[in-house]
Amino acid sequence: MGGKYRITGDKYPRMRRPRRRSKLVLAAIASVVALGLAGWGTLQLIDVFTGGDKQASAADRKTGCPSTAPSAPAKVLPKPAKITVNVYNATPRGGLAKAAADELKKRGFTIGKVGNATAAYDKKVAGTALLLGAPAAVNGTFPVLGTQLPGAATKTDARKGADIDLIIGTKFKAFSTPQAAETALTALTKPAPAPSSC
Repeated sequence: MGGKYRITGDKYPRMRRPRRRSKLVLAAIASVVALGLAGWGTLQLIDVFTGGDKQASAADRKTGCPSTAPSAPAKVLPKPAKITVNVYNATPRGGLAKAAADELKKRGFTIGKVGNATAAYDKKVAGTALLLGAPAAVNGTFPVLGTQLPGAATKTDARKGADIDLIIGTKFKAFSTPQAAETALTALTKPAPAPSSC
């Protein structure tokens, strides 16, 4: 052969380009860096969309306070239909017990006895009303009926039944509006927030 491919001496011409290892190493490093950046970017996006805050969580760990305090469970109170109310009039005004019983019935309460108060309470209830019932009524039926008549006094006796007496006092004018009573009842059944120890 002649020209540039002519063989002279003990050296032979290369027919192809030499392999460059440096290009392969650079390509491998670039791939690793690209994968690392993609992973880091993914973590940042997850952090943004889940609302993670490294500083806040570190502060929580330092203080030992949970970010949200668990609330106390909601109070379970009986429904008005499950409460039997005996309505007694302890005032000189006639027909008050019947009118009050009719109004409570409209509001969903079950009405028991209706009439004048016994001699022990007749004309002796100075406030708006007195709620009288068994000790179990203090945390159950008293608060529910009390939403209809704020300011009513409560008293327990030795009765075994679940019914309660509403003894109307001399300062009674009217029940709460249905909307106000409903708001008060909703407030009673809401779970109370747990006190923070922080």
